[in-house]
Amino acid sequence: MLPNLKALRKETGISQQRLAEALGISQQSVNQYENHKIEPDIATLSRLADYFHTTVDYIIGRTDNRWPGDSARDARLNPDETEIIRLYRQLGQSGKDCAAHVLRALNDK
Repeated sequence: MLPNLKALRKETGISQQRLAEALGISQQSVNQYENHKIEPDIATLSRLADYFHTTVDYIIGRTDNRWPGDSARDARLNPDETEIIRLYRQLGQSGKDCAAHVLRALNDK
């Protein structure tokens, strides 16, 4: 069972077909994973985690920690800092560059 797969895919705005092509599997397989009809093998789970920059444990619902090593308690981050990092990680490279520029400018004041 992959309770977080569909949410990850929708959050990133990609179709089942595009995800399937990126992973080298069929669109039907992605659909069946999302609808809990079949489960992927370990290699496919690993590719899914890499694709979404998360962990297998998050995809299969064993943890709520989405990012590897991501725990406010472990990283000693408050909830606002955790949210900022989560949002930053969803940005494309140009968005990350822009965010870094803004933060540096604010820090210089």
